[in-house]
Amino acid sequence: MTSPADPPERDTAPEGRRLLAVTACPTGIAHTYMAAEKLAQAAQELGYGMKVETQGSIGAENVLSDAEIREADGIIVAADKDVDLSRFAGKRVLSVGVAEGIRHPERLIRDVLDAPVHRGDGAGGAGTAAGDGAFAGAGGGGRGRGTVYKALMNGVSYMIPFVVVGGLLISVSLALGGRTTPQGIVFDSSFWQTVNDIGAIGFALMIPVLSGYIAYAVGDRPALVPGMVGGWIASHGELYGSEAGAGFIGAIATGFLAGCLVVWIKKVRVPAFVRPIMPVIVIPIVATTSLGLFFVYVIGRPIAWVFEHLTSWLGGLTGTSAALLGVVLGLMIAFDMGGPVNKTAFLFGAGLVSKNPEIMGMCAAAIPVPPLGQGLATLLRRGLFSKQEQETGLAALFMGFFGITEGAIPFAAARPARVIPANMCGGAVAGAIAGLAAVADNVPHGGPIVAVLGAVDGVAMFFVAIAVGTVVTALTTVALMAVGARPAPAGGTVSPAPPVEAPGEPGGSALSGYLTVRTVRPRLAAHGKEAAIREMAGLLAASGHVADVDGLVAAALAREEMGTTGLGEEIAIPHAKTDAVSAPVVGFARSEGIEWGALDGTKARLIFMIAVPSAAAGDEHLRILAMLSRKLMDPGFRERLLSAGEDEGALVGILREVQ
Repeated sequence: MTSPADPPERDTAPEGRRLLAVTACPTGIAHTYMAAEKLAQAAQELGYGMKVETQGSIGAENVLSDAEIREADGIIVAADKDVDLSRFAGKRVLSVGVAEGIRHPERLIRDVLDAPVHRGDGAGGAGTAAGDGAFAGAGGGGRGRGTVYKALMNGVSYMIPFVVVGGLLISVSLALGGRTTPQGIVFDSSFWQTVNDIGAIGFALMIPVLSGYIAYAVGDRPALVPGMVGGWIASHGELYGSEAGAGFIGAIATGFLAGCLVVWIKKVRVPAFVRPIMPVIVIPIVATTSLGLFFVYVIGRPIAWVFEHLTSWLGGLTGTSAALLGVVLGLMIAFDMGGPVNKTAFLFGAGLVSKNPEIMGMCAAAIPVPPLGQGLATLLRRGLFSKQEQETGLAALFMGFFGITEGAIPFAAARPARVIPANMCGGAVAGAIAGLAAVADNVPHGGPIVAVLGAVDGVAMFFVAIAVGTVVTALTTVALMAVGARPAPAGGTVSPAPPVEAPGEPGGSALSGYLTVRTVRPRLAAHGKEAAIREMAGLLAASGHVADVDGLVAAALAREEMGTTGLGEEIAIPHAKTDAVSAPVVGFARSEGIEWGALDGTKARLIFMIAVPSAAAGDEHLRILAMLSRKLMDPGFRERLLSAGEDEGALVGILREVQ
């Protein structure tokens, strides 16, 4: 069998032709290697030499050299994430989703020799892995959702450093150099004012960055400029007559609009002499101008209209119950965290500071709840969040103390359907409590910092309102993230499987010692995916490294929501990074066949489960996952696993072949 690590077999290629390939997937590294193996196998069967570069979570492996690219007759890019195609200029490039590399490798090998020549200008016939075919649904159902989610995550990942740096600099400047006045918090020192201004620049850039890198993931580099400019316009309401910008929700809209617009422009046929300047001049200018004018004159005006009428509506509520007004203001503050709805409520309260400071008190109590609540959620159930999200959660706690609602934006942008309702619940509770207690804030700012600096009347109830709202948001976030991921099993909670005694002979382990006879089961009792994951989690508990079985189940099911771990060929490899385990552990079991959503439609009969603690989630578990994926492409190896008897030791012996 030709391995992706083998050099191209140039002498055996039909008519002297040589092929190359690149495989990549945004999650589930296994699909990267499975596509690589499928393409390599198909190339060998058809008589072609092929080298495959894999771009998995562990990094690029088996990288294609410039010499190999120059001599190649065709290049297949099977990827669901952005792959730089500029090095393939002048070559025939066929760009498809990673699912196509798994399902139809022979067809791709036949088609690549007739594929368009990539011009290296970002608008060539091959497009990009995340560009021209972004919403075409390549590879079947679910492709569109995967691409949208990938683009959104791309924007969020680039935005997070701006949120953290900007928020922390503002927080430090407020803590060390700020004091309260009726006009707000001011700085006596020009030094701390400068630190605050630098932080404000970071905050000003986070919305354009979110929009720009969403656009980049959809339409490649030509979409970066229109995406960022569109995000800047969305965040600056003065450009379209609104006192509040459209915030991160507007940035998500401009990001996808910019990306799709660029994808559409790329498909327009232009004369040959215009093609070289398309990606650097024509596409950015046309897309930026079109998107900017569309937002200012079409989208912006309704936003300004909504802002004006929300302000008038709030003015009509001032005579109603304080609790009701607090609920409304809390809901609005927590909804879009700096967007038009949030700004409407904040400016309404700020405008009445001198006349009715109780209204600002309601706003001030709700302002820190979203970041504090999301930060608390990452501490309560760390297994539900990635390592990056856990670190962002700590920063959000810090920003929440200083009244920076935007600290929750990364969580809301990643999971709007779950995080925004949770934020609103907590904000409403905090606002209602502050309203009932007649908490007064004498400065137009919010968060615990204003109480620490002496600007709040009714400090005790102010902190009670914030604390209760924070807990409500955190618990609601955790509950919503767990909905559908870990419903209670019919028979109660999962009990860890009883330990299986290790055989007396040495060597009762495999996969670098992470899999032992204790974590092998010849036959699963489960008949569904969720039940199988629960049973596998109980099996891993026999290793002694699982502190929270339910937490492991929730993390594994949350990973399944990002994309199936059913690889096809009757294989599934569910995996999770979670603090529910204290050390890396791998389990294996066989089944009569469980529907796992595999790309090739087969039911899973060989099921591996990998779990690693978040703090130790480095490259080791990815190496194990890659080795498994490659070895499982060997039909003989799969058959030996399926036909082996019921002895755990014998199964471990077969699995020791994975190296």
